[in-house]
Amino acid sequence: MERLLHVITASICLQLTVGYPSAAAQAPASDGSRDSINARADYLRINREYVPPPGEALHHYTSGYAKILCSAIFVTGLDPKDAAANVGGFISPFDQRAYVTSTTIDRVRQEVTLTLPDGVERSARRYGSQGCVSHALGEEDIQFMPSVVESELSLAHETPWPMGDVLDTQVWPKDLDASLIEQALDVGFGPPEAKTLGLVVTHKGQIIGERYSNEIDLHTPLESWSMTKSLTGTLMGILIQQGEYELWQPAPIPEWQEIPDDPRRHIRIGDIMRMSSGIMINAPSDPDYENGTYADHFYLYTSGANNFHYAATRPLEYPPNTVGRYRNTDPVLTSYLIRLAVEGRGEDYHSFPQRNLFDKIGIRNALVETDTYGNFLGQGLAFMSARDWARLGNLYLQDGVWGGERILPEGYVEYASTAAPAWISDGRPIYGGAFFWVDDEMREAGVDRSFRMSGAGGQSTTIFPDRELVIVRIGKYTGAAEGSRALRNMVLSLMELIPNGQ
Repeated sequence: MERLLHVITASICLQLTVGYPSAAAQAPASDGSRDSINARADYLRINREYVPPPGEALHHYTSGYAKILCSAIFVTGLDPKDAAANVGGFISPFDQRAYVTSTTIDRVRQEVTLTLPDGVERSARRYGSQGCVSHALGEEDIQFMPSVVESELSLAHETPWPMGDVLDTQVWPKDLDASLIEQALDVGFGPPEAKTLGLVVTHKGQIIGERYSNEIDLHTPLESWSMTKSLTGTLMGILIQQGEYELWQPAPIPEWQEIPDDPRRHIRIGDIMRMSSGIMINAPSDPDYENGTYADHFYLYTSGANNFHYAATRPLEYPPNTVGRYRNTDPVLTSYLIRLAVEGRGEDYHSFPQRNLFDKIGIRNALVETDTYGNFLGQGLAFMSARDWARLGNLYLQDGVWGGERILPEGYVEYASTAAPAWISDGRPIYGGAFFWVDDEMREAGVDRSFRMSGAGGQSTTIFPDRELVIVRIGKYTGAAEGSRALRNMVLSLMELIPNGQ
């Protein structure tokens, strides 16, 4: 535990030995306001030479739009017009979609092609188990051989929950009123404006309620956006448990080893998964975000390039473990490390999640989409059903143990659910480890402490340890505001209905 919850002191000492500026402890204090966060960052900044991503913003947005439509149609099975109006606004803003002059949907090839006024075409095609992949500008194919990934589990409809879909109707907590739980789920699903697709609530590992839109079923893989980051953190945790890495070792990114005194060599794996690597990009959640430049944060979805190499060649902006910034470089770099370890031991990279996680906890139909080089876009493009996200949430509720097998290292869940030092120093104790959000010190009155996987568009999997409760909510992007209000009201109700075990 002491190793996992490393204090900031060791990192500060290391920074001083490699020529970094004054120790983080001497930086201006931050109260969490934008001005104070930026003042602290300015004091600690060691590099101001930002280079924006190449290409035209509209071309990138349209690449994202092609992928959004492809996945909505050929992975989730949504209506194309509905998807165009309501799904995936993160990397494909709805106002930018209006520039598309023609849309071609090829159901035989499972491909979407979009044309812009300047004649540029952006396309995305489904490649089996790797889902929909955006092609590089001017290209019509990908740079890797797709892998066929299939679950080795028995049929879900013949297997009891949680390894399958058969619920034991005889198991119901004696201290819960089923009718009141149903009423709470009615509230949580929300009105039509919430555009909720899936809602699942588990208590002590058992499903006590679930709701689905009539457009999907309990097996439908749904967009998750940045909930995928927590899945990526889980895959890294598995490799740590398997002895491939140590949480606090310097991250062995190949591009950082080319120059002996490269300061990025001192970035630890645990820093990266706390969104505290210090790597420089332009991200929309940065307190000093400049929206005049197409953000690298989006480019890492839409570039058509090797995203691992792009992230690994970004410079260091802040000393590691000093400034908390929500940037896609960090989960991309973690995905890079995962590929290095898996292929380094001679395994099929694309099968790694299924064999080492999904098959172990009852997940059969998940997929993680890739870039054109076959690199998992582990920052936001996993597709899983609401029940499958509930399974992953319960793995964390159970301290990383499933069916008696330790899948995640001892202490890893505490690392994930504890606010990161750099974020605390920024006056924002809201982000933990393994790409989880935390609310130990900043939560609504009447709501237990929790930690969660969270994604754009109102996607969330929230773990309430004290009540042995997991709540999953997934919906269409345009319903995020109304959906979030409905979820909040349901959570308040469940806090009254479900006993606190502490």
